[in-house]
Amino acid sequence: MLNVVLFEPEIPGNTGNIMRTCVATGTKLHLIKPLGFSLDEKYIKRSGVNYIEHCDYTVYENIEEFFSKNEGTYYFLTRYGHKPHTSFDYSNTNENIYFFFGKESTGIPPDILKQYIENCMRMPMTDKVRSLNLSNTVAIMIYEALRQQNYLDLLFDEPHKSKNFIEES
Repeated sequence: MLNVVLFEPEIPGNTGNIMRTCVATGTKLHLIKPLGFSLDEKYIKRSGVNYIEHCDYTVYENIEEFFSKNEGTYYFLTRYGHKPHTSFDYSNTNENIYFFFGKESTGIPPDILKQYIENCMRMPMTDKVRSLNLSNTVAIMIYEALRQQNYLDLLFDEPHKSKNFIEES
């Protein structure tokens, strides 16, 4: 199972977008406090549209609580990683895979990253920016894992209109 872990997210719009991505991909979301917003905020609802009610998520008081309740393989997206996100194997559909993303302003603390240095990664980019937008990064990461799993259990045809909608229009 694929999991997204947001460590102390600060921007409600990013979290709303990530919730929508999690619903679209069947990915579980884990939110580690403190959150920089209320989950009831209108910004979350606006960016997540009406999909948030379908989001499978859990909120944790701190990172220690998260680690005590979740086992699997942990991967950390950080600008300090030295390996590209595509260099890891996420193809085992029986494995609990957790992708960690840090708070928008400061990322994941170095003391946490040090413990998992072999599973720290970076998305390659130019030297003109420090990082990509959090919700974009989550989507790229989840879809890389899903690609390696051949998009397990996801639909290849649009489910709300006819399969032949374009031809019939």
